[in-house]
Amino acid sequence: MKKFLILLLITYSTFAQSEYPQDYFKNPLDITLVLSGTFGELRSSHFHAGIDFKTQQRQGLKVYASAEGYISRIKISHYGYGKALYITHPNGYTTVYGHLQKFSERLEKYIKECQYEKESFEVEVFPGSEELMIAPNEVIAYSGNTGSSGGPHLHFEIRDNQERPMNPMIFGIRAKDTKPPFVSAVYAYPKDNDAVINGKSERVPLRLIPQKSGSYEVEKITAYGNIGFGITSYDKQDLAPNNNGVSNIQTFFNGNKSLEIDFKRFSFDESKHIKRLIDYGYFKENKSRIQKLFIEKNNPLSLYKDAYDNGYLRIEDSTSSVYKVRIRDYEGNETWVNIPITGKYEKLKKDIEDHSDKSVIYTNESSELKAGNIKVNFYENTVYDDVLVDFKVNSDTLHLHTDNIPLQKNFYINYDLSNYKSEHLDKVFIARLYGYYKKPSYVSTKRKGHILSAGSKTLGTYTLAMDTIAPTIKPINFQNKKWLSKYRYLKVKIDDDLSGISKYRATVNGKWILMEYDYKTKTLVHDFNDNIVKDTKNDLKIIVTDNVGNSSTFEATFFRK
Repeated sequence: MKKFLILLLITYSTFAQSEYPQDYFKNPLDITLVLSGTFGELRSSHFHAGIDFKTQQRQGLKVYASAEGYISRIKISHYGYGKALYITHPNGYTTVYGHLQKFSERLEKYIKECQYEKESFEVEVFPGSEELMIAPNEVIAYSGNTGSSGGPHLHFEIRDNQERPMNPMIFGIRAKDTKPPFVSAVYAYPKDNDAVINGKSERVPLRLIPQKSGSYEVEKITAYGNIGFGITSYDKQDLAPNNNGVSNIQTFFNGNKSLEIDFKRFSFDESKHIKRLIDYGYFKENKSRIQKLFIEKNNPLSLYKDAYDNGYLRIEDSTSSVYKVRIRDYEGNETWVNIPITGKYEKLKKDIEDHSDKSVIYTNESSELKAGNIKVNFYENTVYDDVLVDFKVNSDTLHLHTDNIPLQKNFYINYDLSNYKSEHLDKVFIARLYGYYKKPSYVSTKRKGHILSAGSKTLGTYTLAMDTIAPTIKPINFQNKKWLSKYRYLKVKIDDDLSGISKYRATVNGKWILMEYDYKTKTLVHDFNDNIVKDTKNDLKIIVTDNVGNSSTFEATFFRK
């Protein structure tokens, strides 16, 4: 332990002389690096915390330690990174390897002992600094598709000593990229009610004109007052068609820098505030992310630099101005957007809207909405801005606006079931209705006496649903009373059509066995190489429980020798 800490301090001091060590972290795969995801890329509810390496559309590629160190964390979960390894290095950084198929033999042995000790597939352990030492270029795992992965790939991160993810390209891990970013859309935004853009006081799409040079011109606009802009932009690497995230965006107004957004490092605590960077309402309606080039209030993101007047522009009457945007990828390939602006004062006639049927949610104070047997609580700082929302209750259905307002944290729905008549009251849960057919989706529901409560970050329609049907359990590759001597794996499919799977437990001859659960394929898999099943005759028992407590039990006998 002391030896490792001394080495860590010496190495860290050496690298402090150059801000980021180069050639220290190696490629974790022995194939040409091709990226399917870049650092800081905009995802549904967060910034991408690493880079995603393509694995030739297959699993099982060797994953190497990017540098020497020790395994400081192993986490296995159904969702998220799935099977993940964390290596802490002598220079103070930590590398992360996610969506793994399996670990190396000694790490697999270590973690399976933990799983059998805890009798759980999902585990998280923090080995000591001398417990699982890792040599340079050691094979630590094999690439996979576990967790919330949308296809086979390796997720790779480098974190600093404060657990903040950083762009691995800063450390010299690169993929070939000679293509400049491209822009698919530009928009102008009024900051307040007095601002006007092309005769309108709302978000305005602007006409992009691609140039032979690779830059873009925007058809001249007229504006007055305080305005901002937003763009939709992507980057492509040479060896992949993916639309990836850009590395840096800078804006200039009449030659002076107005704002910079640098995707170099962020903390996990701020990642959820991606909803403040993008136009959230537009994204929910059009599935396209506009990156706002201005900073609204209650925006805590650390990505911004040199923000003059928060990126907004003041356009006066009878003036001529030029606004420019420079978009760059990490390799320095860049694209410019030029927007000529003519100042033109216009006073618009505005209709007075009747908001008497809406409810106000305030940013800096708690709000409570109540009707019938339903109460909804918004605590302080749930919304970014004071907003008007639709709130209607019809029997057990709650209509709470639509999902076009970004939220910082959960609001809470409470149903009073005092007068609810049902012989299956314990099977009732709160569900969100989604999609064209308004299918109910389980929301994690707590029960205290006759009150049901659930937290959510998504506005929309909620109701009470009842699930009285137990999960299904079906064998995939075996039958009752059959010999399985030549089989390595025991496979079972489990499913639940409403509230969803909550937990499962499998035993053979009364002894707990590890079954890995893949929610994407709805399968449980036991590896006989665990050497837990040793008898000739084996009685298998699997119990699966859904989120409201319905349980199913599957029993079968199989033989092995």
